[in-house]
Amino acid sequence: MTEKFVDRRPVIQAAVVIHPEFPGETRLRDPEARLLEAVGLAEALDLEVRAAEIARVRRVTPATLFGSGRVDEIGVLVESVEADLVVIDDALSPVQQRNLEKAWKAKVVDRTGLILEIFARRARTREGKLQVELARLEYERSRLVRTWTHLERQRGGLGKTGGPGETQIELDRRIIADKIVRLKAELEEVRRTRTLHRAARKRVPFPTVALVGYTNAGKSTLFNRLTGADALAKDMLFATLDPTLRTVRLPKGRPAIISDTVGFISDLPHELVESFRATLEEVGEADVILHVRDVADPDGESHARDVETVLSQIPVVEGRRQVLLEVWNKIDLLPPEERAPVEARALRRGDAGGPPAVAVSAVSGEGIEALRAMIADLVDDAPEVETQLPPGDGEALAWLYQNGRVTDREDAEDGSMRVVVRLDAQALGRFERLFPEARLQHAAQ
Repeated sequence: MTEKFVDRRPVIQAAVVIHPEFPGETRLRDPEARLLEAVGLAEALDLEVRAAEIARVRRVTPATLFGSGRVDEIGVLVESVEADLVVIDDALSPVQQRNLEKAWKAKVVDRTGLILEIFARRARTREGKLQVELARLEYERSRLVRTWTHLERQRGGLGKTGGPGETQIELDRRIIADKIVRLKAELEEVRRTRTLHRAARKRVPFPTVALVGYTNAGKSTLFNRLTGADALAKDMLFATLDPTLRTVRLPKGRPAIISDTVGFISDLPHELVESFRATLEEVGEADVILHVRDVADPDGESHARDVETVLSQIPVVEGRRQVLLEVWNKIDLLPPEERAPVEARALRRGDAGGPPAVAVSAVSGEGIEALRAMIADLVDDAPEVETQLPPGDGEALAWLYQNGRVTDREDAEDGSMRVVVRLDAQALGRFERLFPEARLQHAAQ
């Protein structure tokens, strides 16, 4: 018998991407930019995009979204490029999705389904996989409609899977509901564990910094630059899905915990917003939020508004004093004549009433030291104290650099040292116990 070998490499599907443009649309995004982003989403799923276009919709047709003429035009396009799949950059009802698949004889995926599929492929941790699976089931539950052919069959009443005459759709809906209950219970356990980890981190008085931003703004590259880590950083949408945390030492010794989070996107499916609530809690508990923006992207302003919308929905821990700092990334991609004005605008940003900003290039490292210094200033609300260390007291000096933030130091000719340092209350108490001979006083402001 001849053995058959199965090629298990992922099959590259040919796709057509359609962005519907509706009359009187109030979205601030340019339709061309929206189409380009949809193409990027499709390519992030390893689809071969053979055609992409904007389809103007004069009047929404409940059965197919588009009018019959436009449906026929897109059908001709799908056939001519031999596409296996059509991506609609908007939400489709289950009926619309089914009718378009019949008309075009191709698989149809809407924006929500496409993003869910990307998330499912990128999830690495157990929590990430559970979150994506929960979001996918919530989405699939809404897809269960009686017009699906395989759901119209009647099941016999054997007593094990439902009463006499229970339809396949009722069984499917019950199976999905049971899975959702089980997944929510598993996620709750994961969230309890995450809460315990956060509580343990709070016992170590390190400030926390969260990176947020539109997908592909360069968060992971910046994270790697700040921490020396090797988190996945690619020029693709949603390269990062699971949150990554690292400890970083800020200028003059102050340690902090930095987290890289999932990228935001306009019209993020509500199933994902709810499912990723635990991940976004990292943002709500941060002392400093770094809003990473791609200043080389012409659509950057609308991206920033989308991020601000999501941030406004994340509850901040009660009593937390949270600071927002904008990081204007990718200045290395700006033309020389545009770069200087952008850097000058960033310097004036805080004075103009908005959040402070710093212009950087996470790739080249330009502006990174200035960013680190700004982070250190923002997280350092501990009071400054001054101490006079005797000659040769290197142990006390090393302790201050390790556990505080030294802001000034003068070495006298006799070897004694005057040190000005920021220490929180807990570190200050430990220093006084360990080095009782050191004379401490509040530094002059």
